[in-house]
Amino acid sequence: MEDYLIGIGKRIKEIRKNGNNTISEIATRTGVTAGLISRVENGRTIPSLPVLLKIINALEVEVTDFFSGMPQVNGAKYIVSRKEDLNPIEKEDEAVGFAYSHIFSKQLNSLGFEAVLLEVKPDSKREKVSTDAFEFKYMLSGECVYVLEEEEVLLREGDSIFFDGRIPHVPINRSTKTAKMLVLYFFN
Repeated sequence: MEDYLIGIGKRIKEIRKNGNNTISEIATRTGVTAGLISRVENGRTIPSLPVLLKIINALEVEVTDFFSGMPQVNGAKYIVSRKEDLNPIEKEDEAVGFAYSHIFSKQLNSLGFEAVLLEVKPDSKREKVSTDAFEFKYMLSGECVYVLEEEEVLLREGDSIFFDGRIPHVPINRSTKTAKMLVLYFFN
């Protein structure tokens, strides 16, 4: 995974230089410091997903174009967040019994947005579909194998996946229990 993250910095630098943009210009458009952009480009820090998406937007490229130009780790065309890797978010000190964990972020400036609850019953059947949206799936309960083109990704309760919905995809429930997931669609 580290090679992939270093690849993100190299890809940012490549696009920035090809567009004749300075680090300062990208930082201003993104709303972060030039030092942060420099550290990301040089693989010394990893941007949060919201910052990465702002940087991609500031570079004036589509998210799919940004990632399609990167060397793929194991051919991955998606981002998976595992339950065990969630980061706790510290809130008010006086709050007792509240636990916030960051799952995923997406900047919504001119995007359409839709949220749905999807239940996938055992032995359900459907052909792969494509959508004109970026899709974020968060497993609320159960487990599913998510098929993206020909690759399978097992998602269990608490895991999530983000991908370009134009990739043919389908969830498959091979377990004996109904799987439930929160689905977020981001339309351009």
